[in-house]
Amino acid sequence: MKDVVALVTGGSRGVGRGIALALLTEGATVHVTGRTFSEAEAGPEGNRAGSLQGLELEAANLPGRVVIHHCDHSDDAETERVAAGIRAGGGLDILVNNAWPGYEGMVEDGEFTWPRPFWEQPSRRWDAMIGTALKAAFMMSREVAPMMISTHRGLIVNISFWAAQLYEGNAIYGIAKAAADKMAADFAHELRPHNVAAVALYPGLVRTEAVMRNADYFDLSNSESPRFIGHVIAWTLARPCADVEIRARLGRGRVGPAIRHS
Repeated sequence: MKDVVALVTGGSRGVGRGIALALLTEGATVHVTGRTFSEAEAGPEGNRAGSLQGLELEAANLPGRVVIHHCDHSDDAETERVAAGIRAGGGLDILVNNAWPGYEGMVEDGEFTWPRPFWEQPSRRWDAMIGTALKAAFMMSREVAPMMISTHRGLIVNISFWAAQLYEGNAIYGIAKAAADKMAADFAHELRPHNVAAVALYPGLVRTEAVMRNADYFDLSNSESPRFIGHVIAWTLARPCADVEIRARLGRGRVGPAIRHS
């Protein structure tokens, strides 16, 4: 993948960081966005451990090249700035829409508010999942799609989850993930004539920093490395753009909704 250029949003930690490292291992040039620039900004006691600078250090000996972008995707102008920089550099083959502030603030004033019914959910949770994460996926896709169309090659990946298809956690979460799936499916339909693919990918139980800090509460026997998803994305890019529905076994989840491939 030495000639492949990728962009992973929200890659300073967690699933996004693992995807970026996997693609770097494959030899790609990987642009990564994140709000946390240095470990000093990561929060007390490592609660938000992971930063762009930390990723840069970890990637130093990998075959690929990492390019970090300090970016808050709640600001459309920052999203557009990152896309413009990549456009000036020559183009893009893979976009991974992973930025996701939706898990922040799950505990408020000592109470776990995540599973509350919709009429008791704080509006800020809607803003985080829909107003920031979902909108950022659309905005970044809109910005980079013309680059892919011009070369008749490319892959857009929305990181999603089973909550799109069944009740999981709370209503806002399900709405956000279902919308991410529908976005990928409709993108795929519109991009098909240009030989560009769009998919929604469901990770399983991933051994992220947050999961490992709470490892005693999880059965990790069938969990996956954060890098695994990145290798799946690399494999998907190598497939011909055809009218197929790929079903992949990913960690504990049986399928990635079906990963929808144009």
